[in-house]
Amino acid sequence: MRPVILADNQYITRQGVAALLHQLVLTNTILEVSSRAELAKQLISYPKAVVVLDYTLFDITDSQLLNIKQRHPHSVWLLFSDELSKHFLRQVLLSGQPFGVVMKTDLKEDIITALKYAVRGETYLCDMAAQVLHEDIQSQNTPDKLTASERLVLHEIALGKTTKEIAREQNLSFHTINTHRKNIFRKLEVNNAHEAIKYALRAGIIDLTEYYI
Repeated sequence: MRPVILADNQYITRQGVAALLHQLVLTNTILEVSSRAELAKQLISYPKAVVVLDYTLFDITDSQLLNIKQRHPHSVWLLFSDELSKHFLRQVLLSGQPFGVVMKTDLKEDIITALKYAVRGETYLCDMAAQVLHEDIQSQNTPDKLTASERLVLHEIALGKTTKEIAREQNLSFHTINTHRKNIFRKLEVNNAHEAIKYALRAGIIDLTEYYI
């Protein structure tokens, strides 16, 4: 079972989430942190932990949140707040890094589902977050810069597959897939997979239901 880190400075929320986790037997380890420094320290000890974070009440900024998640790629994050702005949700959900979202105002059943997803290492999006993401992607008018082969490779990259895995599954050489990967980055003018995945989401190369699982 994954340990769960509660990064929420609201006492009643911590107690409520802890009670649900115990009741559903979702974890054997629950840790509470009250600052960004404590959170970073616990993630070093528990790199695969689930982080249940109330962004609006915690000591963390947008960029710090994304940086911590990038430094701990095996951690699973569930954003759990009363209110989150559309701007923030777009920035986080299109960052190329998976974040789950559920609101404190959602039904108990939805919150339980989100927690179950998180401890399985999967990503849950509440209706509000999914709608924000859908509206943003639909509003994009992104010209297609890639060939059909490059789109296929980018799709597989967005699913988290390595160059070696893609080459094996497509029955192509490692060199061919690596060349496609370099061409994708060059054409999109990006420096890493996270930025390329943001393009894949906006361009509809990967479906939301494939990425947010």
